[in-house]
Order: sequence, then C-alpha cells, then structure tokens
Amino acid sequence: MTKRVFLLALAPIAVLVWWAFHHKNQPPEITFTRVHRETLVSNLMTNGKVEPIEWQDVRVDNQGLVARVPVKEGQRVAAGALIALLSEPGLKEELEEAEAREASAKANLQTLTAGGRSSELAKIDSDLIRIHAEHDQDLREYNSLHRLQEKQAATVMEVEVAHEKLRQAELEIAALEKHRAAIVSKEDVAAGKARVDETAASVRLAQAHLGQGAIHAPSSGVVYSLPARPGLFLNAGDLVASVGNIDHLRVRVYVDEPELGRVQVGQPVKITWDGLSGRSWQGVVEKRPVEIVPLGTRQVGEVQVTIDNPNHDLVPGTNINAEIRTNVVENALTIPKETMHREYGVVGVYLLQDDRVVWRPVKVGAASVTRAQIVQGLKDDDAVALPSDRAMKSGDAVSPVMQ
Repeated sequence: MTKRVFLLALAPIAVLVWWAFHHKNQPPEITFTRVHRETLVSNLMTNGKVEPIEWQDVRVDNQGLVARVPVKEGQRVAAGALIALLSEPGLKEELEEAEAREASAKANLQTLTAGGRSSELAKIDSDLIRIHAEHDQDLREYNSLHRLQEKQAATVMEVEVAHEKLRQAELEIAALEKHRAAIVSKEDVAAGKARVDETAASVRLAQAHLGQGAIHAPSSGVVYSLPARPGLFLNAGDLVASVGNIDHLRVRVYVDEPELGRVQVGQPVKITWDGLSGRSWQGVVEKRPVEIVPLGTRQVGEVQVTIDNPNHDLVPGTNINAEIRTNVVENALTIPKETMHREYGVVGVYLLQDDRVVWRPVKVGAASVTRAQIVQGLKDDDAVALPSDRAMKSGDAVSPVMQ
C-alpha cells in the first residue's frame, strides 16, 4: 500500500519532467509574412519653406517714428497705396517756419510795390532784417511755450509774455513796412519778388521733407509681412513691409544629399502644412538643385516647386512638409522593410523552407515608407520571417506562425 502511494506521488513529477524535456526541444515560434504583389508608390518625405515668386521689400530712406500704419498683413494694395506714415522730429516745425518766412516775404513785396524813395532803404532794410529775425525767434518761442502750456509744462503768464513780445515784433515790422512803402524803388520791388521766390522754394523743400515720411507701396500685391508698428522708431534702411504676389508661391524643398538621385524634374509633389490640417497643395519638381548647402546638421539640395495658392492660406516663410513621388511600380513583388537584414554587407531575409529558416540574399528595387520591392531572390507566396527577439541563423528549425 505504501509503495502504491509513493508511485502515485511520483506520477505528477514524471509528467512535469516529460513536459519540460519535450518543450525544451520544441522549435521556437517565429512569425512569418507572405510575399505579395501590389502597386508600390515610392515617396520621399522631407520638409521645405514657402517664398513668394514676385515681391518687393519696402524700406525707409530717413529715420523717424511710425505715426500710422493704415494697412494690415494679408491686405491687397494697389501701387502707390500708403503703407505707413513716419513722423520725423522737427519737420512740421521746419515747414511752419518756412511758411511764415514766405508769408512775411509776400507781405514785404506787397509793401515794396507801393514804391518810394531810395535814400532811407538801407536803414529800413537793416531794421527789417533784424526784426524779422527777432520775429522768427519770437514765433518759435511762442509756439514752443504754447505747446508746453497744453502739456501743463509752462504757465499762462509765460505764454502771454511771449505772445506780447511776438506782437511787438509784428507791430515794428508793420510800421517799418508801412514806412518803406513810400520810399521803395523798382530794384527793391524786384529784390522783393526774388525773396518771395526764395521763401516759396524753402516751403516746397520743407513740404518735400515732410512728404518723405509717407511710405507707399512700390507695386500692387498683398502685404504679407508688416514689421512696422505705430510708435516704432525706424532707422534709414529698416524694413517697413514686404509686398508681393502670393497667388502662386515657390516652395524650396530640402532633400538630403544621399536622396537627391531619386529626384527628377516633373515628379509630383504634395505639400502639407501642420498649421492647416487636412489641406494639401499639389506641384511638380521644376528645378533640381545646383549645389549642396548646409541646413543645421544636414547637407541638402534645394529642389524648387511652384504651387497655386488662390486663398492665400500659405504665406511666405511658412515651414511645410513635402512628399515627392519618386517612383510608381505596378505589380511589384514586395515585403515589409523590417524583414530585411544586412549580414556581411549583404541585404537578405530569412526564408521559410520545410519548417526551417534559410538565409536568402535579395536585390531591392523601389521602396515606400513601409515596403520594399524585391527584384531578385524571392518569388510569389514565399514566406519571410518578421523581426523576433530570438536570434536566428540559417538552418534553424522553427514553428512558423503566419501573419
């Protein structure tokens, strides 16, 4: 009885030992996939940047403070449209002083045309020159104090004193011109006319200086860049805006140097932008690169593509994604890329033959993102091993699992 109980206790242990021995000698399970035929589209995925085909940068000739910007980014403007208005310190005052001198010269000429004696002209002219200079100085002081008063930086009394001083100068001028009207010669009248012409020229020059603060569009187009903002001080040569035609855009597609051999003129290109999901723009390769240039850590060639942009969704400077269709192979024999290995410099796969894996070198043709065309080494319905955490060598027995 004791012997029977002992044997019954050993039975489970024996079964466990048998299972472990049998399992240890069982070939490992390896997943395989069948080679099959399909239309293989080979795409080259990369990036690029959008730029206008036709554009002009608008820059300032003179420094000044941006007083007004009547346009917005994305706005279409006609040639000559006002883009920005600069306020250069002192220009307005310069014009006001020139206009005051012109008005004085005209008044003086009007007095001179009354005629008179020449004997007293020298002293009167000397006095007029002196008092006109004083008047101009008084006018500047009065205008300055008046502006300060508006800002509560000057008193009413100071302004009234300056105004009285200016009025006294005007009275002296009026008195001298009245006196001179009776003693002016024809030569004096001619000189007065010349003075009017001179001051009128000064007014025109001051107006021209003031007008230089108006920045106009050099051509019609869309304002796609507008760094100028009200209150911003610009130096001569600073950029105010960029105006161009963005109905059609050029895309510079950056292709890494090893991939350039796949790119040919006429190949379709699909452009997408992360900022506008679901939209795409179509173009073709128009120009291959003429040089290799550094781009960060990459060495790239710049492939040129032109796209239509009727809704102006893309603006110059946008970073885009590009997909160049480099090849289309009909009825291609293909396998997943991850099934290929490189051993001793040779590309190949592990092929299933009679429940064993056999190393088979292959020749690769076109490729997509996930699959590769096999032009030599495999045939229809062959099964190749997918990546496994088990090391394999040619001739190993396996338990195949088909995917």
